[in-house]
Amino acid sequence: MKNLEVCLTPALLPLFDIEGSVVVVIDIFRATSSICYGIDNGATAIIPVAKVEECAAYREKGLDYLLAAERDGKVVDGFDFGNSPFSYTKQKVEGKTVVLTTTNGTHALHMSIKAKRIVIGSFLNITSLCNWLKQQPDNILLVCAGWKNNFNLEDTLFAGAIAEQLKGLDYKWDDAAIAANDMYQLAKADLNLYLKKSSHGERMKQLGILEDIDFCLNVDITTAIPVLEGERLVRLV
Repeated sequence: MKNLEVCLTPALLPLFDIEGSVVVVIDIFRATSSICYGIDNGATAIIPVAKVEECAAYREKGLDYLLAAERDGKVVDGFDFGNSPFSYTKQKVEGKTVVLTTTNGTHALHMSIKAKRIVIGSFLNITSLCNWLKQQPDNILLVCAGWKNNFNLEDTLFAGAIAEQLKGLDYKWDDAAIAANDMYQLAKADLNLYLKKSSHGERMKQLGILEDIDFCLNVDITTAIPVLEGERLVRLV
C-alpha cells in the first residue's frame, strides 16, 4: 500500500522518506498558484531560487529573463514583479523564462529537492494534478510551505482537498492527511470565508491584495502541471 502523507511545514521534512516520494509543493497564497497560472499561460519555464541575490544574479546572464522576487507579501524593489497571479498573465509571460524567489514557496521546494519527483499544486490545477497523482506508483508527500516554517491554514486545507480527491484509492493516510481532510470538510462550503480568517489572509488584507486570495481559490481554471526538471519548472507532458 502506498503512503499519502502531509508535511505541515518544511521544518518537518527531515521526518519523511522524501527520496521515495512524489512531492507536491503547496503555497496557495500565492507562489504555487502563480506558478501554475504562469506555466499554463505559456511561460517557457519558471526557475525557483532560494535567495533574492540569486534571483538578481540572473540579470548578468545576458538572456531575457523576467525576475520575480517577493518577501513578506511585497514585491522586492528593483524586480519585475512578485508572486501575484495577476503578474503571470499570457501577455506578460508567454514564451518567457521567469526567475522566482518567494518567502515560503521556493523555500519549501528547495527543501524538497531530494524527492523522487516534484510537482506544483494549487486549486487552479487541482483536478489535473490529482488525476496524474492517481496514476503514480509511488508514495505521495504533500509539502505545505506554511509561513516562515510555521503551520498555516491555507496550505493544509489544500492538502486536505487533494486527499479528498484520492479517497477510496489504495493509500495509507498519516494523521496529518486525516486532519487536513477534516479541515477541508469544515471549509469546503465556502473556502474564501474560511481562509479570510487565516493569518496570511489578514496579512494580504493589510497589503490591500485580497483580490489575490479570490483568484487563488478559483478551481480548475488551468490544466498544466508544473514539474521540476533540473533547476526549471516546466509543463509536464
